[in-house]
Amino acid sequence: MIMTKSLLDFFIETRQHTEQLCTPLEIEDYVVQPIIDVSPPKWHLGHTTWFFEEFILKPHAKEYQVFNEDFSFVFNSYYETVGKRVVRADRGNLSRPSVQKVYDYRHYVTSAMNVLFSKDQSQELLNLLEIGIHHEKQHQELLLTDIKFILGNNPLLPKYSDTIAEHPVEMHPQEWISIKEGTYEIGHRAEGFCYDNELGRHKVYLQDYEISNKLVTNQEYIDFITAGGYKKFDLWHAEGWDWVVNNNIKTPLYWHQIDGEWYYYSLSGLHKIAVEAPVTHLSYFEAFAFAQWKGHRLPTEFEWETAQNYFSWGTRWEWTESAYLPYPNYKKAAGALGEYNGKFMVNQKVLRGGSIATPFKHTRPTYRNFFQTNLRWQFTGLRLVK
Repeated sequence: MIMTKSLLDFFIETRQHTEQLCTPLEIEDYVVQPIIDVSPPKWHLGHTTWFFEEFILKPHAKEYQVFNEDFSFVFNSYYETVGKRVVRADRGNLSRPSVQKVYDYRHYVTSAMNVLFSKDQSQELLNLLEIGIHHEKQHQELLLTDIKFILGNNPLLPKYSDTIAEHPVEMHPQEWISIKEGTYEIGHRAEGFCYDNELGRHKVYLQDYEISNKLVTNQEYIDFITAGGYKKFDLWHAEGWDWVVNNNIKTPLYWHQIDGEWYYYSLSGLHKIAVEAPVTHLSYFEAFAFAQWKGHRLPTEFEWETAQNYFSWGTRWEWTESAYLPYPNYKKAAGALGEYNGKFMVNQKVLRGGSIATPFKHTRPTYRNFFQTNLRWQFTGLRLVK
């Protein structure tokens, strides 16, 4: 049973954190959209607000007045059920509404939510609020990585903040953890929040395997580059090789070679690469090719989840060899919220773990993230299996 007061506190904490992430920004940073996959910070602020207005306040707060009738068109993301919306690639063209107007919108909706949940509500409505909170937390992760991409593609490579440590080194020695063949249970079973794509819990059969207790490091990846990894077509999927050739890919995202030394753009600016830190900002194509070069492979998401008790799983999002598919007996929710996960279960790979961009109280060992194979603006790395 979710308590209204504790969930309302969680809601307020989440709303405040989103705005704190934007505190270091200049006003000009709020509207930039370098590529289709990256949304402007202003849009994230508005979209996470629209979610609460559209799915909670409009149907459940009797006297609620919509802040602006045009905002649903502007801040709807992909919910066909709700109606028309701005084309995703055009989010950076929204010089209006102003940043201040979007903050006014946030405060208006947050205030209305406070009023609604100042009284006890049904379990159904509390569950909807909890989904909304975690939806905003997902956007906090996207917001931070989008901010990094925006600033990392600025020719001046400006610093965002000194408070986020992007280079946590895994201090434990590298070992191969042996997992015996057998039948294992996969999926969420504990009390507490999970997304529908983590259900239902089911059994899988795994062969014997060994999984590394450490993520692949920058030094290991430098060795791959030095050995000509980006020039050896036989290490790559055909689609991955086309991606490398057509986009002239030679390094992970944000890497720069200056006077023979490797540098990396981070949220705190440009620095020499910390060679012992886990490599990050890789596409699935690159993770696969590296594993091929090492004579190993990526884990399936089921191998990863089974082994997660043996290693820290929150340092980087980790590519797996698993396609993003529904679990047995998976059922989409009715209405617009049924669009949340299910319709994306095609042409994507599963990511497991978390990252330095993942907010507090959000991820767990059964959490399934997912992205297309060429994307790498998230904090994506890898560990190996043999």
